[in-house]
Amino acid sequence: MSRDAEREESGHEKSGASMVYASADEFDYPTSRYTPVAYDNLPVAEADDEAHPESGTGGEFRLLDLPKVPRLKYVVGPSAIMLGASLGSGETLFWPQLVAQYGWALYWIFLVGVFVQFVVNTEIQRWTLATGETIFRAMERLHPVVPLAFMLGGFASLGWPGWAANAAKVGAAGLSLGTYQFVGLTVDGWRVLGIALMVFIWLTYQLTPLMYNVVEQFQLLLILLSLGLALVLFALVGSATELGGIPGSLAGVGDRPPVAMVGVLLGAVAYAGAGGYLNLSQSLWVREKGYGMGRYQGRIKNPFAGDEPETVHEDGFSFVPESPNLERWRAWWSVTQLEHLLTFAVGLVVVTTAMVTIAVTHAPGTAMSAVDMWLVGIAPAVGPIAGRLIYVTLFLALFTTEYAIIESFVRNSSDVIYELYGRDAGWGLSQLFWGLLTVFCGWGVLILALPIDLDPFNLLVLGAASSGLMMWPYIVVVQLLNALRLPEHTMPGWGRVVSMWFAAAFFGYFSVLLVGTVLQSRLGLASFAVTADVVGSGLAGLGLWLAYGAVQAYVMYRVTTAKLASRGTVDGADAGRGLFS
Repeated sequence: MSRDAEREESGHEKSGASMVYASADEFDYPTSRYTPVAYDNLPVAEADDEAHPESGTGGEFRLLDLPKVPRLKYVVGPSAIMLGASLGSGETLFWPQLVAQYGWALYWIFLVGVFVQFVVNTEIQRWTLATGETIFRAMERLHPVVPLAFMLGGFASLGWPGWAANAAKVGAAGLSLGTYQFVGLTVDGWRVLGIALMVFIWLTYQLTPLMYNVVEQFQLLLILLSLGLALVLFALVGSATELGGIPGSLAGVGDRPPVAMVGVLLGAVAYAGAGGYLNLSQSLWVREKGYGMGRYQGRIKNPFAGDEPETVHEDGFSFVPESPNLERWRAWWSVTQLEHLLTFAVGLVVVTTAMVTIAVTHAPGTAMSAVDMWLVGIAPAVGPIAGRLIYVTLFLALFTTEYAIIESFVRNSSDVIYELYGRDAGWGLSQLFWGLLTVFCGWGVLILALPIDLDPFNLLVLGAASSGLMMWPYIVVVQLLNALRLPEHTMPGWGRVVSMWFAAAFFGYFSVLLVGTVLQSRLGLASFAVTADVVGSGLAGLGLWLAYGAVQAYVMYRVTTAKLASRGTVDGADAGRGLFS
């Protein structure tokens, strides 16, 4: 409904909070919210008007008012799914193992990683809040190869069921599952359990007409269980003394991990959160939830549930930068940041700190892999009750992550394929989502069923490192999109711009270390040797550092010039700016 229509319906001019925030009566915000619109009948946002986004390669935006803003409790969801994607990787495996081995001096990297991911994730949400389009549709407006490249990178990092395999191994060990004979073959019990988990995930999607709803509700349940168990474990076997020493230990030097460990460290940095391809799902989840302009864009329905499908529009929306739209934008941005901060960032720090403290207390200096550290090194030493809780906590965390990974990969990839090919081919997005879900789950079952030697933890390390490598390029792309393609009143403020520069530098630094190390140690290319302080790098390694610096300088230049050029182009743009805008 347009602003004029709202005024006609109410019979008088509204102002103040009633025009910005929705009351419980007028805005019942369920698990997901959607308002259909007659898209083709809406006025076009003129592409040469500085008050509206540049359309790039694609259709023009349509004008529509921002919806009213629900209270915080009604929008919790997207960040909870992201937290679930994080629990079984960095928070219970990589960081506890790294800090136990090298000391608390590494913990500051985790805290920086959480801040960086908070900024990156909310910047990924920005385009969808402002236009309703997903981040992949925005990337397609730059060039179709961009979202396709990230989809392929996503499969490289998430295409192996490492979390399901690890969850199954933990579950099988806790249940004392051995081997079974099947048609003359000896089958490991953990493989059977892993296959059952993949099938279970597929089946849950058949329970609801709206695919997003079951994911949000199931993830919220698993997260609450995981968080509660982590805190109970800390109360039973954690060390309050160790916890109290964290502030002082952060200033210490500690043992620096060798450069050969950079793959694990980059993976841990990427998984100080969900990491990699998973982070890009924030855009699609906020659309499904109905944040901002995403409320009008359409959602993915279960094609076999009997409900009428919803139209998922190819192109997005823009809003006139006048009151109350500017006030609503400011409120949407504030509630979005708060939801991500309280659900994602605080949840990460609480769970990780509890699990790291336990690991440092009971496995200092460990040389084991993360899973073995918990199951072989810690669980037998803390007594039967706490030991069993460790098994349950790890199983839930790993399974929660695998669930989110399947959801994320399928939702992201179906969006990419649909917009690049499926829409023009006449495919239905819901059918594509369901088909890709079935194929991806089936692929996981196949990998687990094949009689090949699998090292589940190495699968995690491979996926983590690949995810970390993805983050630098897409942080660069997101920066350029939000600064060059959004108008003054919705583009990032200077605090956000500088934070994204730091985020790119942070992941770019570790990415160069990993690429150089792999080229040197695995391919024998000695000239690609890189050092943490840059100076001692080989000739080709210095070339990698130079390319990294050139990209950073280019992005900083383009973003700065765009920010300066936009200044004063939209009257009243400051009314839409909030804290850390």
